[in-house]
Amino acid sequence: MPAFFKKLEKIKPVYDWAYKIILFICKLLLIADIVITSWSVLGRYVSFITDPHWSEEMVLTFMVYMAVLSATLAIRKRSHIRMTAFDKYLPQKVLTVLDLLADFAVLALGVVLVVQGLKVIDPNGALAKFAKYSSLPNLSQIWQFLPMAVAGVGMILFELEQVFLRIEELCIPNKTHEKEAQA
Repeated sequence: MPAFFKKLEKIKPVYDWAYKIILFICKLLLIADIVITSWSVLGRYVSFITDPHWSEEMVLTFMVYMAVLSATLAIRKRSHIRMTAFDKYLPQKVLTVLDLLADFAVLALGVVLVVQGLKVIDPNGALAKFAKYSSLPNLSQIWQFLPMAVAGVGMILFELEQVFLRIEELCIPNKTHEKEAQA
């Protein structure tokens, strides 16, 4: 079994690369949010700067992207909010099994997000044909719902890594990734 986990270690750079890309995208979205919001506020109070009519919808769309993408990053770092009141009273193996069950639940949520997200953004669906941003009528609201599918893919990607790490913790004694993940 340890040989199996050694082989899985070889794909860790792919996870690192995906994490860095998603983090970079979140940074760009935050910068765009700050710039657009500042522009909008200045446009309201400074006479020679025009307030873009599309600013609110774009800022909200970018915030949705940041929220769901940063949630996938939290999965990778095991930094989601969780209840730990009884952790010190339970054996480590029990905690690992409970964490594994939670990982499977989040993995299932990721699958649901991908499946339902793809249904919502179907190019032949009503949303693609009729739902448009009110301030940008040429832009489909598919872009507002796309983060659901994107987040599902990210959750699946990083949850698979967490599942394998938890199984490794169960199979190999004294192997823990908790400190490594939070460092």
